[in-house]
Amino acid sequence: MEVKLAKNYGFCFGVRRAIKLAESKPNSITLGPLIHNAKEIERLKENFNVVVNENIQEVKPNQEVIIRTHGITKNDLEELKKKTNNITDATCPFVTKPQEICERMSKEGYQIIIFGDVKHPEVKGVMSYCQNEPVVIDKLEALKDIKISDKVALISQTTKNVEIFLKIADFLIPQCSECRVFNTICNATFDNQDSARSLAKEVDVMVIVGGKNSANTKQLYNISKEFCQDCYLIEEAQELQETWFIGKQICGVSAGASTPNWIIDKVVERLKSFK
Repeated sequence: MEVKLAKNYGFCFGVRRAIKLAESKPNSITLGPLIHNAKEIERLKENFNVVVNENIQEVKPNQEVIIRTHGITKNDLEELKKKTNNITDATCPFVTKPQEICERMSKEGYQIIIFGDVKHPEVKGVMSYCQNEPVVIDKLEALKDIKISDKVALISQTTKNVEIFLKIADFLIPQCSECRVFNTICNATFDNQDSARSLAKEVDVMVIVGGKNSANTKQLYNISKEFCQDCYLIEEAQELQETWFIGKQICGVSAGASTPNWIIDKVVERLKSFK
């Protein structure tokens, strides 16, 4: 069986930056998981004693704290600054951008509409910068039950599906007198999605590698599944089952933005061992 890797896959700029920051701050804590990949979080703990803590109240005076790539809420940041001066902000710059847009546009009286998962830490952080109550939707159909204001600003969670975001924009523009659309989907997300889509069209089985709680990894899986029915989402090589590949000629592989190369390499190695 031939194994083909997507043209673009794996660590994005923001994750790579966050990992380097964490490695340079041994014996520190991260507020929530630094990235959505349990195996990489374990590696940081074992090799650098960087541990996860969800509770700001447990931060000790002047403790070394790293802010996760997804960012934290505005209130949590203010609370954290009261407890320690040793803060390393690993928030991805692509996440900081929608935070700034929400704050600015809501101050100017725009209704903020966010395409994203309301429970995701990135979206919670972005929402906290709004001066008015934002609307969060995870699909186009949800807009039909929402009263649209005259002035609207549309943004997206950085890892969402580009095609759905464009459909939401197309729906909103005729509904209001002014619609500001901000493309806050990061370049790596777009490139990874486009590469996975292209590869899924030419293989007969697809493997997506990444955290099962990772939004961008799930998007890669959903996109690939549209074009390749036999598609599997795994976190590590041990999950691969040889029966998945019986009779398959070409296996495509892609990986989420939080998936390190050492995990991807093990997956590819195991795939190549299957007869």
